[in-house]
Amino acid sequence: MHTEFVARSLEEIRFWSRIMKEHSLFLKLGFRCEDTQLIQEANQFFSLFEQIENKSHSYTEAADPEEIRRFNTEVHAAASHIWAFKRKVLGLIIHCKLPGANNFPLLVDHISREANYFRNRLEELNTGRLEPLPDAIIDENVFFLRIMADHAKFIGHLLDPSERKLVEQAQSFSRDFDQLLFQAVDLSGMRPQSQTQPLLSQFLDQNRVSVVSLRDFKKTARELIEACRIKSIIHPLLADHVFREAERFLFIIDRFELHLTGKQGMK
Repeated sequence: MHTEFVARSLEEIRFWSRIMKEHSLFLKLGFRCEDTQLIQEANQFFSLFEQIENKSHSYTEAADPEEIRRFNTEVHAAASHIWAFKRKVLGLIIHCKLPGANNFPLLVDHISREANYFRNRLEELNTGRLEPLPDAIIDENVFFLRIMADHAKFIGHLLDPSERKLVEQAQSFSRDFDQLLFQAVDLSGMRPQSQTQPLLSQFLDQNRVSVVSLRDFKKTARELIEACRIKSIIHPLLADHVFREAERFLFIIDRFELHLTGKQGMK
């Protein structure tokens, strides 16, 4: 159990600290030149999460669980601080105090939700308060389906309007994932228990098919952007960023499927 705790903690921190680091960069790129204080704060968060990411790779699964517990607490504080920064930026945008900045309000809300998810996950690991499997399956899918729907919307708005076919594809994915999200929210209200395993398996299978399609679309877009073959204002790192988050969702779906078939014991 101690080994699982260490491995899961390091896995979460390695993935999400890189995501938080990149969020800092994307926010900075969207600020105006005169937003020097916000740019400085974003740079500080970039450095902080880069340090955390590097530190996470210095540990192995044989690390002392108590040391990892302390590390989780340290990272939880950093995630809480960047969450507060993101919410501050969102407030400034919503109240028209950053006119001309290039950060969509939905994007800032989106990345703040991811910071909140990260800190909650660390708290759950440290306290051992993991949800029962059916609840975990539903809640993780509600979270990630909304993330995927947001990604499709951002891609559609950041592509050049002349890229009509790709814009249409992104909008189609946005509609599809909105519908999947609504279905997941409906299922969340019903809260099926473990005896409804076929229902949960069908739920995961349906979502996997859609996430694979979106993941492949993102992969193609990333390759086209890197090769300068499409017109957009999408940073190449952002294209890779959203691709990795789709991969993460698929990894989580596959892990849940293993739990449902009784092949693995940890959420």
